[in-house]
Amino acid sequence: MMATILIIEDDTAIHSLIEEALSLNGFDTLSAYSGTEGKLLFEQKEIDVVLLDLMLPGMDGEQFLQEIRKTSMVPVMVISAKNDQQSKLELLSNGADDYITKPFDVKELLVRINIQLRHAAKASVSEMKEIQYKGIRVNMDTREVQVNGQTIHLTGREYAILLLFLENPKKVFSRANIYESVWNEPFFDGDKTINMHISNLRNKLSSADTDYIKTVWGIGFKFD
Repeated sequence: MMATILIIEDDTAIHSLIEEALSLNGFDTLSAYSGTEGKLLFEQKEIDVVLLDLMLPGMDGEQFLQEIRKTSMVPVMVISAKNDQQSKLELLSNGADDYITKPFDVKELLVRINIQLRHAAKASVSEMKEIQYKGIRVNMDTREVQVNGQTIHLTGREYAILLLFLENPKKVFSRANIYESVWNEPFFDGDKTINMHISNLRNKLSSADTDYIKTVWGIGFKFD
């Protein structure tokens, strides 16, 4: 599913530039040209990230941020011509997740949006008490893992790899993707560590009718 970005910016040229860049990169967009209009859209639609100007007609950006933070932690990225350090610190302290100064580089904006989306995805998973997927049940508090009602015992690395798969079902991961995500270290080609851990995890998860970890030849692995 494509992420939906709410753009709240009253400068039509900047608004159009952002909207076009997001659309070309696979995002859905919603447009507002005042804080009041933005708040209405925010309350009516499912929003993944807000791009927020500060100097807006009606409700300004700071008021908008203050209002939505009463009920939501959706990532808000401020895009403003204000470039003084005090303004940035105040906005970040009051609930903004990022602060970009105009003029800005569109490529940098896209990278920062994707960072916010990744952080939000991880936060939503970490807040869950339990993950269930096709016979697998993981208790996030106790780290207990069950397959079809039977408890299995995983090492720390195996547990981390399993969570990576459960957070991204059907996504194909290369060995480098898995290693760098779980070990947080650069992957060296030829390292057989991942193969060993995947083999052990596959054996522990296996049941009579389900093979959860699929090998994608020449690429890596996926969970299905």
